[in-house]
Amino acid sequence: MPKKAFAFILIMMLLSTIFTACSTTTSSNKMIKIGISQLVEHPALDSAREGFIEALKEAGYEDGKNIKIDFQNAQNDITNAQTIARKFVDEKVDMILAIATPAAQAAANVTKDIPILITAVTDPVSAGLAESLEKPGGNVTGTTDMNPVAEQIKLIKDLVPNAKKVGILYNAGEINSKVQVDIAKQAAAEYGLTIIEATVSNSNEVSQATQSLMGRVDAIYVPTDNTIVSSIGAVIKVANDHKIPVIGSERGQVEAGAIATKGIDYKELGKQTGRIAVEIIKGKKPQDIPIEGAKVVTLIINQKAAETIGLTIPKDILDNADEVIK
Repeated sequence: MPKKAFAFILIMMLLSTIFTACSTTTSSNKMIKIGISQLVEHPALDSAREGFIEALKEAGYEDGKNIKIDFQNAQNDITNAQTIARKFVDEKVDMILAIATPAAQAAANVTKDIPILITAVTDPVSAGLAESLEKPGGNVTGTTDMNPVAEQIKLIKDLVPNAKKVGILYNAGEINSKVQVDIAKQAAAEYGLTIIEATVSNSNEVSQATQSLMGRVDAIYVPTDNTIVSSIGAVIKVANDHKIPVIGSERGQVEAGAIATKGIDYKELGKQTGRIAVEIIKGKKPQDIPIEGAKVVTLIINQKAAETIGLTIPKDILDNADEVIK
């Protein structure tokens, strides 16, 4: 081969390598757009969002540097959640984090292409978001906040041994709540408890629904229902006025004044979801990533709340608690 021809080929190969390197660098430096759709703001969902962002940062993805986060709050309105989902699709975000079942359903209904991370979704299969937890099968993966409901019902019996009737407050329009109520009913039967239901359709009805249980129940159980939890203060106030213990399903409720819970940590759940997001950013497909359950369950006692209504927490429960709020 003539020297000039060889030199020409060598130069072209070098230029090709340089252009390829530049292209790779540009791709790796692309600002990743993440839309976050949260059904409503309350401590549990806020913690899940914070955990998600924290996990991304720990992996080197920080808002304003190499990712751009657009946080939207649907104000517990499904129509708003649908509008937010369409906005994210129109803006061609690279990923959607949907916090709570209605937000996840809204996102899944408008795109089958953009990866959707879910969290604070109790039953993704019943909600039509995944074929199974092990093999989601579409563009949706993430975490489920299915609680140890049966253990929480047992906790009621342990804390209030003479209890016969337990009130459950929930929004009948939330499929995640229906699933939990059904589990609670099965568990209650095992412990000789009768479930009394009080349903609401919006947060304005929470106080009245709680009031309707007074004189009819010995304790109240609050599932991870977004409508009820967003107004947990109203539940606690009415219950305290009547010396009725409230057993929660997650940390935020206990911090707000419920007596206790054996539940999940939503910030840790959000961090699990964030780690899954990192896998997707690095090239993994949502359909190939199982939906995970919470890996951390803690027994939290609010001793101050118990003292407010004159309830004595058994020593063995206090001794076994992971955390006691005094």
